[in-house]
Amino acid sequence: MLLLCDIGNTHTHLAWATTQRVVRHRDLPTGGVLDGSALAGIRAFAQDRPPAGVALCSVVPRATRALLPFLRRTWRRPVLELGPHTVTGVGIDYPRPHTIGPDRLANAIAAAHCYGAPVVVVDFGTAVTFDVVNRRKNYVGGIIAPGLAAMTDYLHEKTALLPRIRIRETRRVVGRSTREAMLVGAVHGYRGLVRELIHELRRELKCPELPVVATGGCAALIARGLPEITTVNPLLTLEGLRLAWLAWNAAEGS
Repeated sequence: MLLLCDIGNTHTHLAWATTQRVVRHRDLPTGGVLDGSALAGIRAFAQDRPPAGVALCSVVPRATRALLPFLRRTWRRPVLELGPHTVTGVGIDYPRPHTIGPDRLANAIAAAHCYGAPVVVVDFGTAVTFDVVNRRKNYVGGIIAPGLAAMTDYLHEKTALLPRIRIRETRRVVGRSTREAMLVGAVHGYRGLVRELIHELRRELKCPELPVVATGGCAALIARGLPEITTVNPLLTLEGLRLAWLAWNAAEGS
């Protein structure tokens, strides 16, 4: 069994995986990784079973520095830290590869493996990222925009009268209350943003039938009203980590 760790800005996603698939997963607050309070939860998630290996990707360097020594010390197993020098399954055609978020590389690996190339991944996290793998199966870049929760939280924090809202589906287009008006702007407006960006990517890549895979917290909600999104895969990043570890381990053993 493999232990997979995807450290995001808000949550750290853990998973157990076999060589075939992810079998169990759990989310912990990344703040708990930073202050050490989540380390017991990681140990409990593993249920004292030493993994055959560990694969990690992180967009929070401080959390990486806190977690890596713990993983190595606790299980004394090989740890793959995914980055441009350890990525397999896709090439990289990008001016400064070290600036690519490792989670974006994991998404590219999994999307190309599962859905072919070209392919686009839309990851709905603290930020929403679009990652592009071209026909040659090279990661070539993407798009970064504010995440849905980040936008609505900003409105709440920077205005006196707008409340914090819970993101959910809304059928109306004309809000009949402040909360409903914010939901319309968030959900329908966000779909408009995603739809337009997918349209531009199809034009840029000259691929009108471009596969688009959505993952992340709001993926299912936003995809519900967007036929342009062809697949929702909530475990895509973890699947990319699993594939990366298998290829890395095979190379290390050869």
